[in-house]
Amino acid sequence: MARISLDPPRTVLFRIGAWYSRRVYGAVLDPGKAYAHHAGVLLATTRFERGLARWNRLDPTLKSLAVMAVAARIGCSWCLDFGYWESHGKGVPAVKLRSVPDWRDRTEVFTDLELLVMEYAEAVTATPPAVTDEMTQCLIADLGEPAFVELTAMIAVENLRSRANSAFGLVGQGFRDRCGIPLRRVASEA
Repeated sequence: MARISLDPPRTVLFRIGAWYSRRVYGAVLDPGKAYAHHAGVLLATTRFERGLARWNRLDPTLKSLAVMAVAARIGCSWCLDFGYWESHGKGVPAVKLRSVPDWRDRTEVFTDLELLVMEYAEAVTATPPAVTDEMTQCLIADLGEPAFVELTAMIAVENLRSRANSAFGLVGQGFRDRCGIPLRRVASEA
């Protein structure tokens, strides 16, 4: 159960944000409801997220896996739910998305680069960070510096999202259920 009311004041800014959220996501996102208690935070977060959406130097699958690995490491069920739905919509295979929380035990599902990206995401998320020179050198060699910078920034952003959403007590909104994966396909991939 959320630790903050998800019924914020119905300001003009919130009503516009709620309309946009329903239009794009099919529901008003709970983090938006939480942030709507502070108009400045809601506006800054919205602008920031819209800017992030334009970043395109990193392969979308690698970006999704890194974001999901952070959410799993922190334990943000809202972020995992939304991340699964969003990533599935971008064409990331469902079997990969379902395997992120226990990726170390499901290495056959991922490429070597995907495994390294998730290892790096966890290393950046650790307190203190556990990033090694070898890890960064391999990633820069495989991705190039612009994509490596984007990867690192996305991991940091997901730390912000997951930690805030966890602190607010947000849980999944059922986004994953909207993916419409047929039961036979799910059973055959498991």
